[in-house]
Amino acid sequence: MSRTPMALLSPADQERLRGLRRMKAVALGALIFMAVVFVVAFALEHRYPWLSYVRAAAEGGMVGALADWFAVTALFRHPLGLPIPHTAIIPHRKDEIGRTLGEFVETNFLSGEVVRDKLSRTALAQRLGEWLSGPAHAERVTAEASTAASAVLRALSDEDVQGLIADLAREHLIEPDWAPSAGGWLERIVEADAHHGAVDLAVDSIGTWLVNNAHTFNGLVSRRLPGWVPRLAHRFVDETVYHEAVKFVQAVQADPRHPARLALDGYLTRLADRLQHDPAMGDRFEGAKAAVFDSPRVIALAAQAWDTAKNGLLKALADPQSALRRRAASAVAEIGTRLATEPALQARVDGWVTDAAVFLVDRYRHDIASIITDTVEKWDAAETTEKIELMVGRDLQYIRLNGTVVGALAGVAIFAVAHALIPLG
Repeated sequence: MSRTPMALLSPADQERLRGLRRMKAVALGALIFMAVVFVVAFALEHRYPWLSYVRAAAEGGMVGALADWFAVTALFRHPLGLPIPHTAIIPHRKDEIGRTLGEFVETNFLSGEVVRDKLSRTALAQRLGEWLSGPAHAERVTAEASTAASAVLRALSDEDVQGLIADLAREHLIEPDWAPSAGGWLERIVEADAHHGAVDLAVDSIGTWLVNNAHTFNGLVSRRLPGWVPRLAHRFVDETVYHEAVKFVQAVQADPRHPARLALDGYLTRLADRLQHDPAMGDRFEGAKAAVFDSPRVIALAAQAWDTAKNGLLKALADPQSALRRRAASAVAEIGTRLATEPALQARVDGWVTDAAVFLVDRYRHDIASIITDTVEKWDAAETTEKIELMVGRDLQYIRLNGTVVGALAGVAIFAVAHALIPLG
């Protein structure tokens, strides 16, 4: 039967081939047995009249066996190699069989009603939740997801990612004008006096620095005095400048309406207005922004940040004991527990899955069924015949065997009826 070498067949196909050959031998043996019985009965029936019934049974058995052999063989090849019409049906009509099978699957299985009915009777979310809630299963899901994520990260080209980041930064950060937005944002802050806290923090920081760094004023001004000024005057000048600075900061700290504060408020108000309405100020602001983002140092920092993030992720994904893996496994288990115990969540998830499955089936049913048609069309006719015969050929040999038995019974029955109605003279 098979032109494919035994060694190339899978273990399951090898077992099917052995079973097919055994059944073929049994069916052929039954035919030969009937032929031998017919010859013996035909030769001796004039001496033993009762053998005529045996001859009729054997004759009917041979006819039944040959007829069923022809029918079974005609499915797969030409009987005796003769090009008899309507034989070798499978190899000749392989593509039509594939299309018919695809249409059958599409019509009877890939139906939205069928899928919805099946899924509506299956507690998908609850089963998934019960499975995920197990620590071992949650860890397995996390491990598989980590492997996939690591593969994606390694497959990404660093240059491509850095280029993508640069393109996104240029599109969303550099190309848009920040000046009007920044001006409006600053205007709202000043109107709401929200900047006073920042001003207080700055003044307090300056005051603290002055208290702790009085020595930095030594020579700050006095070194610029003429050489003929006495040294005592140098010290007096430095101390005076230091104390005036401290007094000024303390005054700003103590007076919410200090002129310096009011001057700063006015400056911020004017700056906010210019950012929104002065093209020259907007151009200066945008130029400064572009200079910052386009500077080699910022570009290098962005590349370094990506490398650091990538290496950190790869290390965390590869370590089962990393905080990332442990938290991911805990999250998966928690999701599983909720799916297993919350009916409302189960109903929502089941509904989402069912609707998605029905949508996919209704939209792509023909494309899915075409996989069967296209696959069968690509098969070689002889290979297709062998595959189908391996699958169903053994059962078809029972048809030959049954035909032999039924033919024998029919033959002896017909002979008996005929002999009863028309007695021999």
